[in-house]
Amino acid sequence: MSRRHNSLMSDNLKEELAKELGVYDIVKTEGWGSVSSRNCGNLVKLAIKKAEESMVQNNNF
Repeated sequence: MSRRHNSLMSDNLKEELAKELGVYDIVKTEGWGSVSSRNCGNLVKLAIKKAEESMVQNNNF
């Protein structure tokens, strides 16, 4: 199975999330492949949370 090269998140956003979760050093030294699946899941959860918060702020719900 080939990897997708078109990402929904920018590299800057992914790095910001990794810093927030404390896995940025792993990403920088070893790459994304070395980040545990648990931490990848946490990155996705955090991205969803931030997107939802952004939507609420922009739409004043």
